[in-house]
Amino acid sequence: MSTRVNGPESPIIRSRDELVAYLEAGCKPAAEWRIGTEHEKFVFRTADHSPVAYEGDRGIRVLLESLRDRFGWDEVLEKGNIIALRRKDCPKGGSVSLEPGGQLELSGAPLDTVHQMQEEIRQHLAEVGEVGKELGLGFLGLGFSPKWTLAETPVMPKERYRIMKRYMPTRGRLGLDMMFRTATVQVNMDFSSEADMVKKLRVGLALQSVATALFANSPFTDGKPNGYQSYRAEIWRDTDPDRTGLLPFAFEDGMGFERYVDYALDVPMYFVYRDESYIDVAGASFRHFLDGKLGPLPGVLPTLDDWADHLTTLFPDVRLKRFLEMRGADAGDLRQLCALPALWVGLLYDSEALDQAYALIADWTAAERQALRDSVPRLGLATPFRRGTLLDVAREMVTVALGGLRRRARVGRNGDERAALEPLLETVEAGRSPSDRLLADYRGAWHGNIDRLFDTQAF
Repeated sequence: MSTRVNGPESPIIRSRDELVAYLEAGCKPAAEWRIGTEHEKFVFRTADHSPVAYEGDRGIRVLLESLRDRFGWDEVLEKGNIIALRRKDCPKGGSVSLEPGGQLELSGAPLDTVHQMQEEIRQHLAEVGEVGKELGLGFLGLGFSPKWTLAETPVMPKERYRIMKRYMPTRGRLGLDMMFRTATVQVNMDFSSEADMVKKLRVGLALQSVATALFANSPFTDGKPNGYQSYRAEIWRDTDPDRTGLLPFAFEDGMGFERYVDYALDVPMYFVYRDESYIDVAGASFRHFLDGKLGPLPGVLPTLDDWADHLTTLFPDVRLKRFLEMRGADAGDLRQLCALPALWVGLLYDSEALDQAYALIADWTAAERQALRDSVPRLGLATPFRRGTLLDVAREMVTVALGGLRRRARVGRNGDERAALEPLLETVEAGRSPSDRLLADYRGAWHGNIDRLFDTQAF
């Protein structure tokens, strides 16, 4: 989730049309399309694989301060606590921020190629690895915390999380697990027009369950197998029905920026940021705010920053802001982190590939899409679909992406962008997800010892 930074107050919003215009302003020509990657990872103590609190001489605060001092980051403070890092020279790495349970997130810069994105991730991992080694800290890319209970998981000192922690249990059983014990990787994609946005949104929503199966990487809970391929994806099914899911309306006639605005206006808010503090308005709608009828702020109208904040608190499988966020994948190792952007770039940034992907999902029914979303967390690539399994769809999806990347022809030191898809080629050829491989290790070489995961899978 994005981190609010103090600055000049943004313009006041006085009409729904301005909210629509805000989203529409994201349209840009294909030559200006960029790739943005965000990924989270768990921080642990290498000595005993325990979680890392914010305070302490080798805590999260010290980690952030060390990154700031050594690598030229600018700190972001909240109530005197360092909660994020930013760089003005954006191509060197965007921002680093904290998720509720201390998950460390890189929000990358908007980059032109998959090659640049790979270098950005490698640089970030080298930086945190260098500092982490000195502090006795390690970093793990996995979709769900494999060992620590919710009670054992630390809480980061960010005000917005205090509000969410109170509100989440009123909307679903697993909202706190989502906040404190999950980690994801997502890719942000541009669009050229409203029609292009709708086409990409529909492809993304329909195929998000396939991406979840391909990148499934969260088979452990509290130190033991949990029976799921992606427990992270299962958690989202019982987090908050108001703001999650597949957005069935996106497939209806008339879908566009206005329809998404109407949806977002009625999703309950969490907070409003004023005077360097987060005001709890959880449960109220942005529509009330737009009418000047927000209970804690009577007569106050929202700003564009308020709207941008609110959009980040919606959690559908594909989220629309001034770009599209593909949100279905578990966090993973370096190769998996690089494969996800390559997959979506290949599918969405080549017109022929986008047409092929759209044709692939064009006759899927709403019931079929929802059935996949419900079954994939447990069954992954083995999920039954029509006359086969989801593995059949995954193979076709990867093939379409390969063609898109080939036609893009963005060449780096080791060839074009297709090389980043090698982990997915291995997955669809063997029919085994990252979770399958972890479970095989757990039952084999690890002899049921979950601590071996930290030793063998950390960055």
